[in-house]
Amino acid sequence: MNPDLVGRVFPPVSPYLVGREKVREFARAVFATSDTVVPPTFPVVIQEATLAQLLAEPDGGIDFSRVVHGEQRFTYSRPIVVGDELTATLAVTSVKTLGGNAMVTAESAMVDAAGAHVVTATSTLVVRGDDA
Repeated sequence: MNPDLVGRVFPPVSPYLVGREKVREFARAVFATSDTVVPPTFPVVIQEATLAQLLAEPDGGIDFSRVVHGEQRFTYSRPIVVGDELTATLAVTSVKTLGGNAMVTAESAMVDAAGAHVVTATSTLVVRGDDA
């Protein structure tokens, strides 16, 4: 795992339009009680595109076949609503090595069409070492 990734900010991904049908699909998948309210974990759908940038980084040293999702957090400025057009930007905030494994923490900050912060999705990925 390349420790030089810390502080790296990737380009924003294409805007994601939060559509009613996508919210319904996600709500059904997570057994939400309402399919018209955006579930609080929905930002993982948008975050996926930003994490793909990190995993594709040739100098990152991340072998996707060895990745385990370690932790997920969300920090909201306001709820996501149907019709929001969200743009996400990924920043790598931490790279640590522990017991032959590596942990990388990345934050995907999401803003609306006006540029106002809506939510930050923070993921910690564990990259298993050769012996794990």
